[in-house]
Amino acid sequence: MKIAFFCWEFWPRLVGGLGTYATEMTRKYVELGHEVTVFTLNGGNYQTREFWNNIEIHRPMILDCSKIFPLFVREDLKKWGHHLKFFSDIFSYNYLSASKFLNHLIKKEGRKFDIISFHDWLSGFAGVILKNNTKMPAVFHIHSVEEQRCMGGGSEVVKEIERESAKAADKIITVSYSMKDFLISLGYPREKINVVYNGIDTEKYSLKNVNWSIVEDLRKRYRIGDEKVVLFIGRLTWVKGIFNLVRAIPLVLEKHKNVKFLILGKGENYTDLLHLAQSLNIMKNTEIRSEWVDENERIAHYALADVCVFPSISEPFGIVSLEAMAMEKPVVVGARGVSGLREQVIPNGENRCGVHVNGEDPNDIAWGINVVLDNLEEAKKWGKNGRKRVLENFSLEKVAKETLQVYESLL
Repeated sequence: MKIAFFCWEFWPRLVGGLGTYATEMTRKYVELGHEVTVFTLNGGNYQTREFWNNIEIHRPMILDCSKIFPLFVREDLKKWGHHLKFFSDIFSYNYLSASKFLNHLIKKEGRKFDIISFHDWLSGFAGVILKNNTKMPAVFHIHSVEEQRCMGGGSEVVKEIERESAKAADKIITVSYSMKDFLISLGYPREKINVVYNGIDTEKYSLKNVNWSIVEDLRKRYRIGDEKVVLFIGRLTWVKGIFNLVRAIPLVLEKHKNVKFLILGKGENYTDLLHLAQSLNIMKNTEIRSEWVDENERIAHYALADVCVFPSISEPFGIVSLEAMAMEKPVVVGARGVSGLREQVIPNGENRCGVHVNGEDPNDIAWGINVVLDNLEEAKKWGKNGRKRVLENFSLEKVAKETLQVYESLL
């Protein structure tokens, strides 16, 4: 197939899990014999067209429309304040990408495409525009929705973009059965929704491929001696359960004194987290690092950890837990409400790979961490079970093939 792939983040500009997913999946599509043309946001200093790993990438140079938007947008968007510039950039990326795809690649160059793949509301404009101007089948990938991200609140405009994208698309792919049930409860069309889990590169995320010199450098950087290491990697935002994790730290330290907590990620709540940790007097045992690190260093963090904790309050999927499981680490995950983590992690029995907790309760998070720290030898078996589960259910090849089957069903 010839696939047109619209995703606002893509290599080398990675902001979160969506960019990692998009980069890995498109490479796998090409590996499986398909042609992929990506349209993504230009941060201002990237080439507008290039080829990378046999993937054609277009990044139209966006226009700053932020001064004109307040003249006609709804009050809901005006409340975004300076963040309205972000909305303006997203709209510009979508419109210019759709225009370049239709007017330049198809009409001028005479190229043919089989399918349009567009991801989240951030590429929803392009998906809807192209469905209105072509007869090509389109698949809307829903990695999250506003009601889930904001626990029922959020922007009404974004919610409408998501619903219009779902209405325009021929098929919807979402990332967990929990998310599918949630979408149906919101009124999304059940008959369109397909579930395909996310996947990871199990060769890359493996203890066999760790750069141990980076691990030793991290030990020195964080001043880790014989302490046990509890690791969180993810966006520093409340919905990831990160505030409740920090509140759980004193409760863990009451029982296990010799523990170091590493919190790694970027997000709007970094300063608030620092203040909270200082107020709880846990800075001696806690490192909060607001930084996007490269993949080798991220893998080294997993290798350093004894247990990985992802106590999300709401999480459609959560790719970090797959990464930790592939690295043979026991995991503690938020499993209430909308939770793809719950579907990944088996919490009991002979195939156990971790612990389910309530991400809204610091006491429960502390309990989950203590379960692992109390049973570290047994937890090593949980880690091995986790890698086996990832190999069997969450490989890139399996996920790519399942996604391509949905695409092919529309041809």
